[in-house]
Amino acid sequence: MSFEVLVFLVVLALAFDFMNGFHDAANSIATIVSTGVLRPQFAVAWAAFFNFIAFLFFGLHVAGTIGKGVIEPAIVDHLVVFGALVGAIAWNVITWYYGIPSSSSHALIGALAGAAVAKGGVDALISTGFGKIVAAIVLSPLLGFVLGIVLMIAVSWIGRRATPSKVDRWFRRLQLVSASLYSLGHGGNDAQKTMGIIWMLLLAAGTLQEGQALPFWVVISCQAAMGLGTLFGGWRIVKTMGQKITKLKPVGGFCAETGGAITLFLATGLGVPVSTTHTITGSIVGVGSAQKISAVRWGVAGGIVWAWVLTIPCSAFIAACAWYVGEQFFR
Repeated sequence: MSFEVLVFLVVLALAFDFMNGFHDAANSIATIVSTGVLRPQFAVAWAAFFNFIAFLFFGLHVAGTIGKGVIEPAIVDHLVVFGALVGAIAWNVITWYYGIPSSSSHALIGALAGAAVAKGGVDALISTGFGKIVAAIVLSPLLGFVLGIVLMIAVSWIGRRATPSKVDRWFRRLQLVSASLYSLGHGGNDAQKTMGIIWMLLLAAGTLQEGQALPFWVVISCQAAMGLGTLFGGWRIVKTMGQKITKLKPVGGFCAETGGAITLFLATGLGVPVSTTHTITGSIVGVGSAQKISAVRWGVAGGIVWAWVLTIPCSAFIAACAWYVGEQFFR
C-alpha cells in the first residue's frame, strides 16, 4: 500500500467520521431543541464540545472491537477499507437526504461486512464480534426503552407534589446536564468506530505493528471530525427524532437523554459499538409510553425500525459493489 493511498483512505475515514457527526447530530440535540431548552445553534455547539472531549473519559475498547474483532485482519487491504467507507458514506448520504434516522454505526458495520465478504466470503467475518454487534442492535434500544420508562416513572413520583411550572423550570436546567452526558457517550462510542477503521488500515499498511497503541493523532483527529460534523448538524433528521415520535417536555427530554447516556456509557465501557440512533429512539419511545401508549406515534417509530432493518444489508451491498469497482480499476 503506497503512502498516497494510505493518506487518501485516512482522509476518507475522517470524512465518514464528519458525516457520522453530521448525520447523528439529531441524536444529541433533538430532545433539547424540541423541548425549547436551547436554540438549535447553541445546542449543536454544546453537543459538539462534549463530542470532542469524550476521549478524555473513555478507553479505546470500541476502536479495538472495530479494528480487530469484526473481520479477519488477514483479508484487510486498501480495497476492503475503500469499499467499506464508500458503502457507509453512501448510505449515510441517502438516509440524510430523505430525513431517515438510520444508524451510521450499523452502516459502517454492514459496509465492513459487505466489502470483506466480497473479497473473502463469509469466512472473512469474525462470528463472535459480528454476533455481539447484531445482539446490540436489539439490546441497545431495548435498554434505552426500559430506562426511559423507569426514569420517567421515578421522576413523576418524586415530583408528584410540585407544581408543573416548578418541575418545568428545574428540568430545563437538568436537561443541560443530561444532554451533555448523552453527547459525551455519543462522541465516545461513535468516534471510536472511525478510530478502529484507521487502526485496521495502519496495521494492514505495516505502519503500526500488532500490539502497538493507537497513535494519539488518530484519536484527536477522529474526535475533532466527529465534533465538527455535529457542529454543522443534520437538520433534516432533527424534526423526526424530536417531534414526530412523541411530544417531549423538559422532564421527558431529561429522562430520554439520561436513559440513552447510561446505555452508551455501559456499551462503550464494554467495547460494544452500538447505534446512538437506536439508543435515543428507544429512550424517547420509552418516555412516551410511560405517559400513555397513544402518546407515541407508532407509525413513525415503525418506519424508523424499517430503516434499521435495511441499513446493514443495503450498506453491505453498496460496499461490495465499491470493492468490486476498486478491484477492477484500482488494484
